[in-house]
Amino acid sequence: MNKGQINYSLYLITDRKVLRGKELLGSIEAAVKGGVTLVQLREKNINSQDYYNLAVKVKEIVDKYNVPLIINDRVDIALAVNAHGVHLGPEDLPVAAARAIMGPDKIIGASANCVEEALSFRRQGADYLGIGALFPTETKSNTEHVSLEQLKAIKEAVHMPVVGIGGINSENALSVKAAGVDGIAVASAVLGSENIFEAAQYLRNIEKK
Repeated sequence: MNKGQINYSLYLITDRKVLRGKELLGSIEAAVKGGVTLVQLREKNINSQDYYNLAVKVKEIVDKYNVPLIINDRVDIALAVNAHGVHLGPEDLPVAAARAIMGPDKIIGASANCVEEALSFRRQGADYLGIGALFPTETKSNTEHVSLEQLKAIKEAVHMPVVGIGGINSENALSVKAAGVDGIAVASAVLGSENIFEAAQYLRNIEKK
């Protein structure tokens, strides 16, 4: 799958905190079966070897369904497991440096919350942007709020794939979609649900409308 074929519609970001005792790998597979189109493995509190081993297992799962894998933060892990790409936050390796390391064919995403940041990341070589936080979220702290109006302005300015992120659920997903974005990123709205497959299926159907 090349970069031009990536479907950002329903972008799952993993977070063990919202699983409420459910097993991570099985939960990811259920979400993919339900319609998730892209998976980002996000691990903040494990060592490099454990991150690598987990990424290998996750990639085996998503590869069965031809769903791309993005690694949060870690360019080295992304390259080691041959993931489709990496997502970088404000405290991670600069986008331009990651592009120099990963080459032209890997996907690089970046988190932005204003037009200026978004344009800067595009110039540095980002392939898509995650814009938020749009709503209050339990998965990340110290996030800067981005309004739906700002989200729309960023999408209109950058002319590249944009994914809305932060507190998106079944109740507000349509309002995010109305801003013209290419997809919605979710964590607890899917992984925190009692039935992960059905939660993903419902959100995927919203995205298709």
